[in-house]
Amino acid sequence: MRILVTGNMGYIGPAVIRHLRRSSPKSLLIGLDTAFYGNCITSREALPERLVNLQYFADIRQLPDDVLEGLDAVVHLAAISNDPIGNRFEDVTLDVNYRASIELARKAKESGVRAFVFASSCSMYGAAEDNARTEKSPLNPLTAYARSKVLTERDLEPLASGRFRITCLRFATACGWSDRLRLDLVLNDFVAGALASGHITILSDGTPWRPLINVKDMARAIDWALSRDASDTPDFLAVNAGSDGWNYQVKDLAQAVASAVPGTRVSINPDAQPDKRSYRVDFGLFRKLAPQHQPRVGLLESIQELKAGLESIGFKDGDFRKSKYMRLNILMELKEKELLDDQLRWTGA
Repeated sequence: MRILVTGNMGYIGPAVIRHLRRSSPKSLLIGLDTAFYGNCITSREALPERLVNLQYFADIRQLPDDVLEGLDAVVHLAAISNDPIGNRFEDVTLDVNYRASIELARKAKESGVRAFVFASSCSMYGAAEDNARTEKSPLNPLTAYARSKVLTERDLEPLASGRFRITCLRFATACGWSDRLRLDLVLNDFVAGALASGHITILSDGTPWRPLINVKDMARAIDWALSRDASDTPDFLAVNAGSDGWNYQVKDLAQAVASAVPGTRVSINPDAQPDKRSYRVDFGLFRKLAPQHQPRVGLLESIQELKAGLESIGFKDGDFRKSKYMRLNILMELKEKELLDDQLRWTGA
């Protein structure tokens, strides 16, 4: 099997490549990435790209002519990856996450690719304080990032056919250790704060709900999507990917981290403006369709692996929100050095 993984040099990509290399050792794995975060290595092991057979350094808005030739499947991870970046670069977010994604899928179909797996997001549910959201629930995207996922799913659906099966995995919020760690994710942020300063600062009142999923379990879900049974699932499938047991309020995540890192204080701001991004998610359909690929990494294990990983690299940065571990900081630094233009394209400087 020949599989292209876009965005393989990001936060989730290394876990996906490692899992696919183990689950399908004879597959030819191809990576494609802009390499914005190529130097953000947080592992002491060899580069994760050693596990791909071929690496393209390219922007999905400018695909190399031959990259889709002979492929069986595409795993599409590449995206402007979070709300702060999306807020700062809204037009670019729609261009990369939406328009370029649809063009990639269209070209993949024309090239004979049989399976297209899109990393979507539960963030499209937005503000949902009542019942846990199912795939049939109304969508209420509150950010450019979430809107881009809604638009992409909408325009992917008409492309699906018996010869081009599309799976949109609406992932819970990612967490856990990675070869290219991000700390601009809620659980990762809390563990970093606990280790660096013994203090977790919750910027909201702590009540918003978040479903979480470890990057290893995201890779497991992608593995399922690549080979899901054509006999009992539709050509186009959008499914919540995560676990019912991983719906947490932010304050409970902070307390779990504090318990795992003794001596940690937790500060909650009761006067903070309400965070409208609050949603619980029902993962029953995923549990039914993919019983052998359910999440296995629990909250405590995720906290412990983050703690061990950060300790292994000597992490002690109490000011980490201004560091390279925050993706927006990397992009702004590259722009200041005139290596990226306003559309987040390499300048060639």
